[in-house]
Amino acid sequence: MISVGRQEPGHWRFLALLLLAGGLAACSGPAPVDWPAVALLPPPSEAPSSLPPETGPRPRFAQEGLASWYGKRFHKKRTASGERYNMHDLTAAHRTLPLDTVVRVTNLDNHLTVLVRVNDRGPFRRGRVIDLSAGAAYALGMMQRGIAPVLVEVYDADQAQTVASAARD
Repeated sequence: MISVGRQEPGHWRFLALLLLAGGLAACSGPAPVDWPAVALLPPPSEAPSSLPPETGPRPRFAQEGLASWYGKRFHKKRTASGERYNMHDLTAAHRTLPLDTVVRVTNLDNHLTVLVRVNDRGPFRRGRVIDLSAGAAYALGMMQRGIAPVLVEVYDADQAQTVASAARD
């Protein structure tokens, strides 16, 4: 016989245990990977007929060449800017660009793009144009290979003016 107004005493205990088990199961997933938030940008247009033209400012400084990355060996050591290097940040080392310049780096093999801030000097290997942090290299898909052909561009008008005046000196 089913009673409408009266509940069995074990019913509430069973419901509480069921809710507790569901809550614990929801919390027992795999730990998230601790990679930095990546600022991926759309690839630059390759063919005007296939992609809409890019809007916004045109790059004021552009340089093509090989990029490499550096990580654990330099992690937490001082950079040229005086700050401590964090291999997970989106930063880079460049020989001539002013420190704190933000550049757009595009991997020419896979067209992945990331914005990085120049906070160090380098690379010190011949033939390389920029050294990227491990976080930036991860965003560009170049961790395994170690190097990649890239396009480095400065977009900010104020920074581009500083870069241009430094190049004239």
